[in-house]
Amino acid sequence: MTRRERKQLVTGLTFVSPWLVGFLAFTLLPVGLSLYYSFCDFSLIERDAAGNVQAVWVGTDNYKELARDPEIYRTLKNTGLYALMALPAGMLVSIGLALMLNAPIRGQAVYRTIIFLPSLVPVVASAMVWMWLFNARLGLFNVILSWVGIAGPAWIGDKYWAMPSLAMMSLWGVGHTVVIYLAGLQDIPRDLYEAAEIDGAGPIRRLFNVTLPMLSPVIFFNLIMAIIGTLQVFAVPFIMTGGGPERSTYMYTQYLYESAFTYLKMGYASAMAWLQLLIILAFTALAFWTSKRWVHYQGR
Repeated sequence: MTRRERKQLVTGLTFVSPWLVGFLAFTLLPVGLSLYYSFCDFSLIERDAAGNVQAVWVGTDNYKELARDPEIYRTLKNTGLYALMALPAGMLVSIGLALMLNAPIRGQAVYRTIIFLPSLVPVVASAMVWMWLFNARLGLFNVILSWVGIAGPAWIGDKYWAMPSLAMMSLWGVGHTVVIYLAGLQDIPRDLYEAAEIDGAGPIRRLFNVTLPMLSPVIFFNLIMAIIGTLQVFAVPFIMTGGGPERSTYMYTQYLYESAFTYLKMGYASAMAWLQLLIILAFTALAFWTSKRWVHYQGR
């Protein structure tokens, strides 16, 4: 390297050093420690003779306990059920809204803003609003149903309705996904629509033969993000239901959180976190494998 190149390298590293230090200290180091602690019996309340917190190496005992823990299977089932409800619904609703907001109509910017605003509301505030909407006696949903003579359910107070209610509430924050779809729709060449119209394709055929294939890379991206998000759902069920009623909404991440900060089983919680990572990676890999059949990139 020449003197000028070395100087440029030092300058570049100096500019990125805050990010590098932050990544090493707050991301890479905690990830590495969590992997180590997943093989340890590590409790924050147990200390050695010198008063220091200690982690005792136990090998794969935490992972063996995971396989025997019935609560793991319950929470995985609940999380999977939530993902099966929320993920397809969110994808369909966001694509549908994007298609409607992409139409050349008056007040387009206003409608786009209205759809996007809910995604800016903090999760806790959103959860409190929806807790009122789902209230069995005074909630807006049951009040509207009573106008047509229908007795509404208890929603989040009913073990059969609690999970669908949480999945319905997840549609509240699709605004950011809609914006991504809108960007993808506007990137589709207009020539393709004109060619399809000349060939006699109607709106439905243009949707399935032009719009969705050209939008498939964006759909794939949002699918990956949705898989990661739904399999790590925590805040909304934790605030709205606390895992109830009758543990019907007790999610995997909530069990992980309680194992770490309620029961102070840090080693066990670290093992749970790595199991969750492996599950997410497996579904992400499955999505990448299937993408070869349905994702179409321009120029290929």
